[in-house]
Amino acid sequence: MPSILIYLGIMLAVIAVWFFLFRRPIYEAVLISFIILLIITRSINKVGNYIDVALNTPLLYSMTAFITMSIILTKTKIIDSAIAVILSLLGRISGGPGYVAVVASSFMGSLSGSGPGNVMATGSITIPAMKRSGFPPELAANIESNASYLGNMIPPSGNIVAAFGALTGMTAYGENFITQGQFWIVMWGCSFWFILQRLLTVFAFCKYYKVKSMPKEELPSFKSTLRTGWRGLLLPVIIILPFVLDNLFKSTFITARLGESGANGMSKSLLIFIGGLASIYAVIITDDKNKVTPHAIAKMFSDSLRTIVPPIGVCVFGYMIGAMFKDLGLTDEMLVFLQGLNLNKFSLVVIICLITAFLGVVIPGSSLVVMFGPVFIASLASVGVNPILAAAMLPCICGVMCGITPPLGLGMYAGMALAESDFGKTFKNNLWWVLLQFVMEVIVLMGWLPILGL
Repeated sequence: MPSILIYLGIMLAVIAVWFFLFRRPIYEAVLISFIILLIITRSINKVGNYIDVALNTPLLYSMTAFITMSIILTKTKIIDSAIAVILSLLGRISGGPGYVAVVASSFMGSLSGSGPGNVMATGSITIPAMKRSGFPPELAANIESNASYLGNMIPPSGNIVAAFGALTGMTAYGENFITQGQFWIVMWGCSFWFILQRLLTVFAFCKYYKVKSMPKEELPSFKSTLRTGWRGLLLPVIIILPFVLDNLFKSTFITARLGESGANGMSKSLLIFIGGLASIYAVIITDDKNKVTPHAIAKMFSDSLRTIVPPIGVCVFGYMIGAMFKDLGLTDEMLVFLQGLNLNKFSLVVIICLITAFLGVVIPGSSLVVMFGPVFIASLASVGVNPILAAAMLPCICGVMCGITPPLGLGMYAGMALAESDFGKTFKNNLWWVLLQFVMEVIVLMGWLPILGL
């Protein structure tokens, strides 16, 4: 048996015991598994090198910038008014609140960086609206949780930062293989099909349960919501536009003025720059200026340490484990093992989607991307999958699937709490969403659908 499988089994066992049995934070479980693997592999003398690799990864700081942005957007409630505008429009059609949940929660999920947190934030608006329209509680819970976790694959989600690093960090491709702007365009291209799949699933369930539109007397006024929420609707433009412009004009206009190295530097700085720009915009447009005073912002971040620490901690420790695996040659061993199976394209795509679904039950998606992203990209590329598409799908097959698959599927439990739904009914309904997510992953990776940017 390959050593990588033995070490991976040990890691899974440690994380499962520490997280599920002792109910301790997942970042603690990942750290403890790292320490145990250091001892087993006799690599303690190299721990300094692994820490140095983790802390010198530029993408880690980009991820921190977006987590910071998500806290400001959430605390200032800029998005709430934007959701009300969408609800005032779509709430008029049959099943409208369900479609609102998919659109609004997907976008918010990409900003918040926390699946369960996003379920609780946007779900407090969308789930009651769905229930008033006739959605069964278990369906309302699953629509919200599955939409929220879809944000893990939609820019500017932090998982995408890790996926981009996995691709450009590979020797076969390198930093100049693709720009961040070009990669984000592909990510939006992939996300489109999953958003469409969820909208069609909502449509099918609405027909099955004969869901109606919201009562007219409960619909918010479009004029009044637009008056207060139009500024929040500009956030997607502020976040998306710089990457679109970078993709369109880098090779011509920008390079001609800044030179190739300057254009590359500008592309690399976008991730941190956009997070700060969106945060400043939120501070400027918020109506309650008492929430954005220097003291209030300092308190905002101090109160949010429990939100900030877990994802950053998991990523740091994940980078450390990834550095150790690479140093020991274990990632190459995993690649040789997968390629040694001599599977055709379809079989390997199915196997890798199953592996990530299984590992995601106990390992956070961001850690999976960091530790095994290059292996999955190389394996898929070896059977004819476009390496850019393989990298773009990493946040999906790792980050999205881990959030919706029981028993870890924390989003489902958060949705259940808000919808007050029965566990058994919610679990059974959620299996449909997991199955359709898996099928879509295979379809996209097989290249059976056109993807924007490829």
